[in-house]
Amino acid sequence: MKVRVGIVGCGVVGTGTARMLIENREIIRKKTGIDFQLVKVADIDWTKRREFNVPEYLRTTDYREVIDESDVVVELVGGIDFAKRLILEAIDKKKHVVTANKHLLAVSGEEIFLKAKERGVRVGFEASVGGGIPVIKALREGLVGNSVKVIYGILNGTTNYILTEMFERGVSFEEALEKAREKGYAEADPSLDIDGWDAAHKITILASLAFGRYFPFGEVYVEGIRGVEELDVELGKELGYTLKLLAIAKRVGPEVEIRVHPTFIHSEEALAKVSGVYNAVMIEGDFVGRTMFYGQGAGSHPTASAVVSDIVDLGVSIACGNRSEITPVDWEDEEIKVRRNFYSRYYLRFSVPDRPGVLASISKVLADFNISIAAVLQKEMVCEIAGVRDEPVVPLVILTHKAYEQDIQKALSEIEKLPVVVGKPVIIRVEEEAE
Repeated sequence: MKVRVGIVGCGVVGTGTARMLIENREIIRKKTGIDFQLVKVADIDWTKRREFNVPEYLRTTDYREVIDESDVVVELVGGIDFAKRLILEAIDKKKHVVTANKHLLAVSGEEIFLKAKERGVRVGFEASVGGGIPVIKALREGLVGNSVKVIYGILNGTTNYILTEMFERGVSFEEALEKAREKGYAEADPSLDIDGWDAAHKITILASLAFGRYFPFGEVYVEGIRGVEELDVELGKELGYTLKLLAIAKRVGPEVEIRVHPTFIHSEEALAKVSGVYNAVMIEGDFVGRTMFYGQGAGSHPTASAVVSDIVDLGVSIACGNRSEITPVDWEDEEIKVRRNFYSRYYLRFSVPDRPGVLASISKVLADFNISIAAVLQKEMVCEIAGVRDEPVVPLVILTHKAYEQDIQKALSEIEKLPVVVGKPVIIRVEEEAE
């Protein structure tokens, strides 16, 4: 049997996908018994240099040719407006779709999946999260018998590289970001990565798959790493913690926490050891326990591998006449709300004068809001790491027991008003992976 494949968008991932389908066509045919034929590749500019030259006879500038001539339409243009129009047009013509567009799926996924269900076609999106890491397939198939409790993800290679540099080399955020740019890991404008939006798009998709309904992207809590200081990275290291930009989706009774923020995790935990540009996702199910998926989260070849995996999956479905699948919508009858009042441990750092009574005044405010102190860092150690000696203002670091986010924020608002506190407190959430 032959399955016709068309690609719209021939950038880095599109080029890698075209190359894989052409060069490994015979390997895929031998493994699946299906001949996946690349019939058209659409792009608006064929003058750009690419790592692989798509044959002239496959090239077009008209995306509609791709839709008309293909059984599976692969959207790799990115963005929102055109990509959404393309996908919906393909679905309306009863064509299966593959996309790596995490942003689009995070904000418009529900509409796309419902339209696909209505038209009796499928949408493959393995490449939208984790590049070559098969975490989507794991949730849809491998862990389908489990009730998912929690997902922890390091889902952005750029931020993980920056935080790794800060942790291992003791450099500032600005120095680490500049090195990421030099190595090609960060864009000229890295806002999507360092402000947490890329990871937020991905955890929205994973949460929807894990918990059975599409969660509005606007309800996800997002905080990036732009304000992270090397002092807190070093202090965390002294406490036995590693700082990561962690994406979290956690079921708490009838509610789900979906959040992305800098997070301290124990340095002995598996996720803490994920360094450089690598991604990792830890999923806990009620029967399987904890599983972790690790690998390259971006790049032409890993992402192309995930795209082709989806293409093959859809091709097998076409060959077998089976169009059913587990989608991120409509399988959970229970209403699930997004919870913003997280329950976590906290690392708090204040700038205060070095005199008696300061800790007592801050402790009283925390106690007023039911926040219990787990530890106070020894002043001499903190000052040594901070390079502070005989200064009028010194760092004071407090670790709390578990507390509610709303209580922490209210307490910090009151503490900021204290005459003994200078500037804005630093707050970093602490996630106990082993709990």
